[in-house]
Amino acid sequence: MKTDELINALAADAAASEPPIGRTMAVALAVGVTVSAAILFGFLGVRSDLAAAAAQSWRLPAKFAVVIVLAASVFALTRRLIRPDGDARGLWPLLLAAPAMLLCGVAMELSQPDIASSAGAIIMVPNRFACVMFIPLLSLAPFAAVLYALKQGAPANPTLAGAVGGLLSAALGATLYASYCNADSPLFVAVWYPLGIAAMTALGALIGSRLLRW
Repeated sequence: MKTDELINALAADAAASEPPIGRTMAVALAVGVTVSAAILFGFLGVRSDLAAAAAQSWRLPAKFAVVIVLAASVFALTRRLIRPDGDARGLWPLLLAAPAMLLCGVAMELSQPDIASSAGAIIMVPNRFACVMFIPLLSLAPFAAVLYALKQGAPANPTLAGAVGGLLSAALGATLYASYCNADSPLFVAVWYPLGIAAMTALGALIGSRLLRW
């Protein structure tokens, strides 16, 4: 059987399967996020000033907005890539939304002379290494869930699908971690959050290239 014929056959099988693969991914991710949320509440907790910080400054809502927009855009991309005939070319620009929002936040902060002069201290706060460690930790359960869903869908490009799945799990892990992290500055987020997110993306590409191969 030719490759194109095999892809068409797999796509037809995925379309005919019950439940639909998109629903399978949504349910799997819901379970993964629930597990990570239990870890967050059981071992880390949510910062006590969450509501007050959100009311007093734009930084905390902006931090949540960035990671939530990233998660939503990558979720849409993953839903498209999960199928063997998935064409995600029109969705890649969605990935620019979250970085653009973050860069706007950084520009707003650097436009304030008092903040610009203390940028180094803002970035090098003591909890920066916890950020790099806990984002991947809180991403592991969603990562396992998205790998399970991707395996059901037989993506045409296992490495790319795995990388995007890792990115999705990292965005969800970062969203959970944002409720624990007390560093809200876009400068801090722009430097340290991407490290944990990039680690999960690379892990997804590595595992996906092997686990999702067909």
